[in-house]
Amino acid sequence: MITPAPTRALVIAYAFPPTGGAGVGRPLKLVKYLPAHGVRPAVLTASNPSVPLRDESLLADLPPDLEIVRVRTLEPGYAVKQAGWTAQAGGSEASAARPGRRLVGRAVMLGRQALVPDPQILWQPAAQMALARRLARKADDVVLISAPPFSQFLLAPLARLRPGVGVVLDYRDEWSTVQSSYVMQARWSARLGATIERTLLRAAHVVTTATEAFRQNLLDRFSFLSPEQVVAIPNGYDPDDFPATLAGPPRDADRFTVTYAGTVFNLTSPRGFLGAVRRLHAESPDLARRLRVRFLGRITETERDAFAGLEALGVECAGYVPHGEVTQALASSHLALCILDEVPGVERIYPAKIFELGHLSDRTGLEVLTLAPPGALADLVRAHRIGPQLPPRDEAAIAALLKDRLRVFVLRGALPRARPVGMERYDRRSLAGEFAQVLARARDQAARA
Repeated sequence: MITPAPTRALVIAYAFPPTGGAGVGRPLKLVKYLPAHGVRPAVLTASNPSVPLRDESLLADLPPDLEIVRVRTLEPGYAVKQAGWTAQAGGSEASAARPGRRLVGRAVMLGRQALVPDPQILWQPAAQMALARRLARKADDVVLISAPPFSQFLLAPLARLRPGVGVVLDYRDEWSTVQSSYVMQARWSARLGATIERTLLRAAHVVTTATEAFRQNLLDRFSFLSPEQVVAIPNGYDPDDFPATLAGPPRDADRFTVTYAGTVFNLTSPRGFLGAVRRLHAESPDLARRLRVRFLGRITETERDAFAGLEALGVECAGYVPHGEVTQALASSHLALCILDEVPGVERIYPAKIFELGHLSDRTGLEVLTLAPPGALADLVRAHRIGPQLPPRDEAAIAALLKDRLRVFVLRGALPRARPVGMERYDRRSLAGEFAQVLARARDQAARA
């Protein structure tokens, strides 16, 4: 019996290890587990991505024979961009006092609006050339482009020029939601972005989305997409990221530890939670002194002011922590946090971290507090019984829950233990199998065309 040749799949992801942070996990775990499903992956990524984080520990997940093509972007380094954003975010008084800063901020804003759909479009010259070379030598059967950044989707029409090559566009987030926050809601930029998105979607054989809500929104907006053409494949957890033994919080701990792991930005703003911490200290100072809150991850410029003065109230900001250390830090906590703030479009989103939290909760009984408005995340938490869920800006309700847990902790009582159900659905190994089926479908459709 002849064994069929593996499907050759090129995964295009601007951010890929050793880049760290949000968004890297989906393409990383995909290429890790695709070989087990009859797919031989290769990767096209940026050699000098303009990103804030590196995490060398993620390289351990890469298959030893994985082909990675890294090509340069023309973007400025992240430090240069960050300096411009800081100037743009400066208050009016500071801007008036420093005209140069005001001019820099204005230039940054205009530049952000001009680079549609995103600044990573400056990666396109090298990426297009690299993809063209692979297409010329028929190196791949199918191309999967995982975004954001959504400028990567501009590679789809080029891939379609090679007969027999399937094209899959993977939405980790929604184009419209990401763009509206990035371009400062410039109307012409948003309109142009929507036109570009419509055009590029026509180049896809299959489209994948990270949530069912994303999928339905695409079908509602673009009537030319058929329901069979758009497939929802969620994010998930990798069992390899969880050691066999996970140490819980010390039995003699003198403080109740709450941990948030992940980037803090406008969609995950903890302002409501931090307000609850302040309220707790004002109402029950003796209890509040037993509270320790840890934020493990990058905090963007727009959210830094929310943490002012909170170090004295037991709030610690550790910065980015390598992925391999985060799991143990969460396991040693009494309560974990998952946050989505009240932002337009957030009702269709759930952060990838919720799946790791759910699996950790399943393994250890760790209670997870989800702060989110009604929508996809709240529905998922309830469906899988991951833990309590509260509105993200309800400071009184959040403070009341913290007060209740602290009272039990001080009395050395039994803290609530979670009992999630159905988390095996989100095992990255089986999710890679779903992607393999999508890749095969796109390959076969291209072959029949």
